[in-house]
Amino acid sequence: MSHNTFGHLFRVTTWGESHGPAIGCVIDGCPPGMALDEADLQHWLDQRRPGTSRFVTQRREPDRAEILSGTHDAGAGPVTTGAPVSIMIRNEDARSRDYDEIARQYRPGHADYSWQAKYGVRDPRGGGRSSARETALRVAAGAVARKVLGEGVRFSCGLVQLGEHVIAPDRIDWSAAARNPLFALSDAAAEPWQAYLDGVRKDGSSVGAVVALRVQGVPPGWGAPVYGKLDAELAAAMMSINAAKGVEIGAGFGAAALRGEDNADEMVPGEGGRPRFLSNHAGGILGGVSSGQDITLRVAFKPTSSILIARRSVDVDNNAIEVRTRGRHDPCVAIRAVPVVEAMAACTLADAMLRHRAQTGR
Repeated sequence: MSHNTFGHLFRVTTWGESHGPAIGCVIDGCPPGMALDEADLQHWLDQRRPGTSRFVTQRREPDRAEILSGTHDAGAGPVTTGAPVSIMIRNEDARSRDYDEIARQYRPGHADYSWQAKYGVRDPRGGGRSSARETALRVAAGAVARKVLGEGVRFSCGLVQLGEHVIAPDRIDWSAAARNPLFALSDAAAEPWQAYLDGVRKDGSSVGAVVALRVQGVPPGWGAPVYGKLDAELAAAMMSINAAKGVEIGAGFGAAALRGEDNADEMVPGEGGRPRFLSNHAGGILGGVSSGQDITLRVAFKPTSSILIARRSVDVDNNAIEVRTRGRHDPCVAIRAVPVVEAMAACTLADAMLRHRAQTGR
């Protein structure tokens, strides 16, 4: 299987399957001399791990990260050496028997058929390599990327839509995500959303959602104008997340309804010799290069395909069947995708920062 690596100078390779003994990643290009230990990773992994509320899969995984290489403690705590940083997370609560019934079935909406068609073999236990279990490593790598970026680059992320329920743009509160289990960006929406999702879960169904991200503190100049556009790389990073089906940068599809004079982000003289922008329809990226404004994007996630409601499909012998997916699954996969969106943005931006420094020397 190819393409298990992303990034250029800050490169991340992940390995492992949902029901294997462990999953892991190797991060190459991490600068030396940077303080790093397991505690730096665990805070972010705890946001993504399963079993933390009734709104996510009840698989009980502690997601304890182990740093196997790339750091050395010379007396003042472990620091990176410049060697590849290898991280492992052991799988401790895999229940492979949950998938015995569907081992010869293709689940609608899953990668079962397409992976079988490509490779001629697949791991049906939780989806194997196609499982969202792999995203735990992205979160671990994102924690390292945050250290590379430094405290000046700040991330805010959460849900602005759950199923048909939408938070109006003028009601978004970026701080609200930390105060509710759904990462909803509105205190007012959190409680009714929980009741709504309880109903979806009891029905044996699932819903999609939209995750919004804001990144503050990115200076102007990161990215490249042609084949290394920062918005293109961020979009590719987001679309690589399980169940992601669409990405908008800035105004996104809404820009198609604007006139040119309304979409243009006007500038006036600002402090420090830089312009001050009067709006941010571009989402902080102009011509593929960061403008110094907040980087904003939204990611649409489809409903979880593993549901208890019977759906028509076929088995490996092309016989007509009905499929009900039992086991432990998220009624809305986008909830645990929130820290993954942040992590993929952090990895992309750390890579952009290092490439910018390599080319310009600053």
